[in-house]
Amino acid sequence: MAVRRGRRACPEVTAWTPSPRQAERDAVRRRLRTRRRLVASVATLVVVGGLVTVLVLSPGWETFQETFLSWDHAKASFPAILKGFAWNVLMFLVAEPLILLLGALVAVTRSTVSPALFPLRLLATVYTDVFRGIPTILLIYIFVFGVPALRLQGVTTSIFWLGITALVLSYGAYVAEVFRSGIESIHPSQVASADALGLSSAQSMRFVVLPQAVRRVVPPLLNDFASLQKDTALVGAVGVFDALFAARDYTNFNFNFTPYVVAAAFFVALTVPMARYTDWLAARYARREGAGAR
Repeated sequence: MAVRRGRRACPEVTAWTPSPRQAERDAVRRRLRTRRRLVASVATLVVVGGLVTVLVLSPGWETFQETFLSWDHAKASFPAILKGFAWNVLMFLVAEPLILLLGALVAVTRSTVSPALFPLRLLATVYTDVFRGIPTILLIYIFVFGVPALRLQGVTTSIFWLGITALVLSYGAYVAEVFRSGIESIHPSQVASADALGLSSAQSMRFVVLPQAVRRVVPPLLNDFASLQKDTALVGAVGVFDALFAARDYTNFNFNFTPYVVAAAFFVALTVPMARYTDWLAARYARREGAGAR
């Protein structure tokens, strides 16, 4: 005898509504957020207003305004500074990948343990110690004026390329230490797991250690590259036509310092977005690490 089964009635799904206590807590949080924003806004207005007042009411404000904030001189110097700033951007774009490559090679070399590679480790250590100790501006002078004096065959005497070489060697030492700190932050169990899978030391470094290390050091690397973008202006001190050179040339001819403010604005417009992106990446990495810890 067949048994007829009826359909089971599905319970009606009702929309979730917060409890009165949860709604009260949410309201308190909203009030606290509004209060914090109000306090922050008032404090910002007071501080900024006070600074502006002190600046505008200073005895030499009119002279400062004519010397550093002249709109006419800003418009007149803008095209030349823009053209020079394009060279700063070009130097940055050429130097950045070279610095990454040099820094990674030096960091990996210093992280090796093979006795046969001891001379390379010693050379990498000496390189980082020496080039981190020399101010970048001095290194630029040494390369731009010293290399042509050697009269080496096949070596360029271009100020542009010698300046880039000095920047690459200077920042490569700093970036190498950033990469090395990332490599050393990888837990030894990662390398042990790679060894258990039959990977060689080189394969472990390439496929296990380096990918994790690079992800960890991206924020400090971006900070270094923000500094690099600013330091490309140092090459203008040896005659490369960049933003600083154009501003200095206009200032020497017209006896007005407004072009320096214009050049500074160009660098700020480029470095501030990079700085904010760096902060966003650092916060994202912190959230990811916090989620992994839980």
